Amino acid sequence: MTTKSMVLLGQKTVRLTLSTPVQATLYTSLCALILWTVYFTTYPPAHNQLHSLRHHTLTVSCH
Repeated sequence: MTTKSMVLLGQKTVRLTLSTPVQATLYTSLCALILWTVYFTTYPPAHNQLHSLRHHTLTVSCH
């Protein structure tokens, strides 16, 4: 593989990584992971602080 083809491959990779659909997917995935962690944690101090939030969210059950 020549240096020129490696540079072109790197540019294509950067262009794909920085594309809007990829960024939107990464952002959505990160938000979903954070919400999942907040809502379904079993760590007692966090669970106790967020208990009423879970009960007031219609689509999330706590128990």
